Amino acid sequence: TNASSVARSRTTMATHTVVGVQASLAPRRSRVAPEFTRRGGAPRVRSASARLTVRAAKGDVLLEVKDLSAKVAETGEEILRGVTLTIKEGETHAIMGKNGSGKSTFTKVLVGHPSYEVTGGTATFRGQDLFEMEPEERARAGLFLSFQSPIEVPGVSNTDFLRMMCNERRKARGEPELDPLEFYGFLTPKLEQLNMDPSFLARNVNEGFSGGEKKRNEILQLAVMESEMSILDEIDSGLDVDALRDVAAAVNVLKEGDKGLLLITHYQRLLDAIHPDFVHVMQKGKIVQTGDVSIAQKLEEGGFEALAA
Repeated sequence: TNASSVARSRTTMATHTVVGVQASLAPRRSRVAPEFTRRGGAPRVRSASARLTVRAAKGDVLLEVKDLSAKVAETGEEILRGVTLTIKEGETHAIMGKNGSGKSTFTKVLVGHPSYEVTGGTATFRGQDLFEMEPEERARAGLFLSFQSPIEVPGVSNTDFLRMMCNERRKARGEPELDPLEFYGFLTPKLEQLNMDPSFLARNVNEGFSGGEKKRNEILQLAVMESEMSILDEIDSGLDVDALRDVAAAVNVLKEGDKGLLLITHYQRLLDAIHPDFVHVMQKGKIVQTGDVSIAQKLEEGGFEALAA
């Protein structure tokens, strides 16, 4: 059928969706240019100013970012100005900040969005240099990003899309691919866990989905990928109370064990449902404050001015 042929032709795009379908559909500058690989780029510069580093003792380091700087590739506008963050196995972190502070840019740079150019610093995932990896390689390695506004993919059924993603990940781990029947058996309990209507599987990816349905679908992709490190960018935006409860419950199950989780949010209500070990505040492209969930409570009560008091 036309849908299946489109699905086969978009196998690469399926893996990009794990790190953001938006990245794969963005204007294609060179995917192997110094924007991401830093090959031939300027030497990494260590800032002389103090950088805030998170250190904890739960497990091995999953994600380690040091003095990361980045700009918009087309305009040259600097967005990130020296972000340093360490996330270990089993940890949940949250980043809060005003609009335009660099939160979403940070997540997109980590997964290889082509709209941004790395200008300094390093980022490693399980010891591997992220900027030497293509976006789909980062996804196969176990790095997942859920976007604020998931796009629609006409002509590709949710089932085909999810199975391609699942099998790309399984191949990367040296595991056998699942045929359609095996995959359905693998997927069914995950649908129940997320309280998601199985009829969604027959629909095209995100096509005609409500905001809440798209967010559930993002978490379903995370469940299928079984990624070790998940970044959820404002997963709570546009969700009503019931949908937030369902999504948060699913995320809490998925992050059990040694999984790492990074939440981007404006609201304490998400952190009431998914309890972070650390909360960071980002301003003007830097992490300027780190603490426990009490930071979120201060923001809820008095805004960002309360943190400066």
